[in-house]
Amino acid sequence: MLVMSLAEQSINWEVLEMGIAIVTDSNCDLPIEYISKNNVHVIPFTFVLNGINYTDDFGKSLSYKEFYDGIRNGSMPTTAQITAYTFENEFRSFVSKGDSVIYIGFSSALSETFNGSVLARNKIMEADPEADITVIDSKSASVGQGLLVYYACEMLNQGKSKQEIVDWIESNKLKVNHWFTIDNLEHLKRGGRISATSAAIGGLLEVKPVLNVSNDGSLNVVKKIRGRKKSIRTLFEEFKTRAIKPEEQMIYIAHGDCIEDAEYLKSLILSETTPKDIVINSLGPIIGTHTGPGMVGVFFLGKER
Repeated sequence: MLVMSLAEQSINWEVLEMGIAIVTDSNCDLPIEYISKNNVHVIPFTFVLNGINYTDDFGKSLSYKEFYDGIRNGSMPTTAQITAYTFENEFRSFVSKGDSVIYIGFSSALSETFNGSVLARNKIMEADPEADITVIDSKSASVGQGLLVYYACEMLNQGKSKQEIVDWIESNKLKVNHWFTIDNLEHLKRGGRISATSAAIGGLLEVKPVLNVSNDGSLNVVKKIRGRKKSIRTLFEEFKTRAIKPEEQMIYIAHGDCIEDAEYLKSLILSETTPKDIVINSLGPIIGTHTGPGMVGVFFLGKER
């Protein structure tokens, strides 16, 4: 199996007592219930919509529906990276208690945020060489990053050591597949990923791009598909081709306020495979700012990117 169940091994209670903190940022897009249940410490991004500053707190301050409706109505949100100062304060809160820290961060190819975590770790460890802080560039985004957090929590609950968890993540992070499509090419144009001409032509032809995340953690437009349904079916075909032992996996589907499309993708997956579980969750405002409403994607462990 990808990660052994509790029943398959004895629990190392000594490891559990050491105090290992699983830390990530709000771009993980995991369900808030899972985060609370597993004591995942989340450092939030911030964003601005209609001149108002918000903390990315999984839809509590501003619902996902309100966020995406704002974009539909012409608003252009902006996002801010997490500062090194914030990371330092968060990491110190664990180090002061003698806890070890594993930070699983948003891809460095998509944000300077991860560099801030490195600066914070280095500053703390210069003053306190005994501090135990590991920062991991997930090379992933959204629930792809969240999947690594999920497996880290599973391993921690099984009594795995910090080093075992870190080694597994580093060995498997490039097996995290992100396959997604967006509904409107304008958002990619605004981000400089396609030209204005391509966006205009694509809009007329009902072209829907299919994207993934590459080995360096950046976004790639892999295919351009005509028609929404066909683009979602393409996501399923990629999943079917690339997923490794889906019956043993937790599969995540994320969506930008298009639950019907997410349910359709789920039904396609269940029509031919029997995953351990499939969880549908909303795409948060950090990635949602750049993809817009209508993004739908599937995230799973599979063949290396």
